[in-house]
Amino acid sequence: NNVGAMALLMPVAVRLAERLQLAPGQVLMPLAFGTILGGMTTLIGTPPNLIVAGFRQQQGMGSFAMFDFTAVGLSVAVVGVLFIAFIGWRLVPVRKQAGMEGFDTGAYLTEVRVPEGSASVGQTLHALELALDKAGAQVVGLVRNDIRVIAPSPYRQVVAGDILVIEAEADALPQLLTALELRLEESRRPEGPMPEDDAADTDQAAPARSPGIAEPAADTKPPEEETAPTSSDIVLMELAILPSSGLEGRSASDLLLRTRYGLNLLAVSRQGQRSRTRLRAMPLQAGDLLLMQGPLETIAEFASDNGCVPLAERELHIPSQRKAWQAGGIMLLSVGAAALGWLPAAIAFALGVLASMVLRTVSPRAVYEAVDWPVVVLLAALMPVAGAMETTGTADLIARFMLDHLAQGNAIVGLGLILVVTMFLSDLMNNAATAAVMCPIALGTASALGASADPFLMAVAIGASCAFLTPIGHQNNTLILGPGGFRFGDYWRLGVPLEVLVVAISMPVLLLAWPL
Repeated sequence: NNVGAMALLMPVAVRLAERLQLAPGQVLMPLAFGTILGGMTTLIGTPPNLIVAGFRQQQGMGSFAMFDFTAVGLSVAVVGVLFIAFIGWRLVPVRKQAGMEGFDTGAYLTEVRVPEGSASVGQTLHALELALDKAGAQVVGLVRNDIRVIAPSPYRQVVAGDILVIEAEADALPQLLTALELRLEESRRPEGPMPEDDAADTDQAAPARSPGIAEPAADTKPPEEETAPTSSDIVLMELAILPSSGLEGRSASDLLLRTRYGLNLLAVSRQGQRSRTRLRAMPLQAGDLLLMQGPLETIAEFASDNGCVPLAERELHIPSQRKAWQAGGIMLLSVGAAALGWLPAAIAFALGVLASMVLRTVSPRAVYEAVDWPVVVLLAALMPVAGAMETTGTADLIARFMLDHLAQGNAIVGLGLILVVTMFLSDLMNNAATAAVMCPIALGTASALGASADPFLMAVAIGASCAFLTPIGHQNNTLILGPGGFRFGDYWRLGVPLEVLVVAISMPVLLLAWPL
């Protein structure tokens, strides 16, 4: 699956960009678009292919086979990847500076406390910024007596208990804290009574449960009651929030990060934007970068359970060679059964998942949490809508309008219209939802033209997969929004020529592989 491939390769791409001294976006956008193109080559590579195949089966024409998409998908993927590799990467926006003018994956908004006896007490913010400038950091806010001051005067004196909101790179934080005798605000556990305004920010608040957020076991002890990890076990790790993660809309206080997991949220990076909300109360969004502090295994487990991708370099833990062979064998058997037509793809992979649980290669909990429930619910809601469009004649009306006013009875023009319209809608909607809506329209268009439905359904599959113009069209586009430092309008620079190229390549291949 292209989303899984993106999540797997993203940490490697970030590290590669660092070693080559490239902006992360120069590597991440080509990777995202490349995985999207690669997903079009097989039945299971991307959700739109599965939806189109399922729709064809519902119409009594049988499902598409595993490699029926390969002729068109592989042609488009090869040409698209070559274009990205030799020309397209030059069109990717490059922003190496953090702040409102750009974004760097190392730029974080971090809260640091001025403790009693600190060398920073009594100094002006201007004096502190002289030291911060050397590390490429700056003070962007101050919290005093629970009142936050945005862009404080550089001549304001620092007092003990102040919380400074600084913008700094993750690698520079330890040196800054040591030099200025400051400490990370989220590294301390609140002590004593707190003001009412901050009551909701503490880990003692009881939040409502949210789908996708793992609940701790009832007998789990608070972190302070367990054996404390040594300093060598504590690491800093960057996590990128995946689309549809259970963390969306939740804050660190809502999640009880310290009480539940023994983790600290030290900083959040969001497309260079500065939040007016306290760090503990900041609602998280897809694409945010989180700087987490805690034991390596705990952070990795938290990321896996809650829909995040670790970006920081870390050790690769393989549970056991036996499980690795089991997982590989089950995957090959599932793909083989679907490819050879022994079983429908849905049945083959469902049995594969069941076998993985029976053999304890993966836990039932991990399987449950891997399901993208928002997409499942969305498709469950749209399938009846698509069916209603077909049974009520709405799809035929839309198809007739397109043919009468645009295609004028030309089957090739009609095929191109289906491809372009699907591609346009996919940039604005979820790609799976677009495929569900466009399938009955494509079938109605083919019927009105007296042509085969297969090339029109293939056009829907190709168009729904090729969402390159916006970060909301495909999950991979959303995933790179934060780490790549992109803005909403950055995608069209590479996306427009790539979509034009997809149309130019796919149309003749469609007509050759799937005659009208």
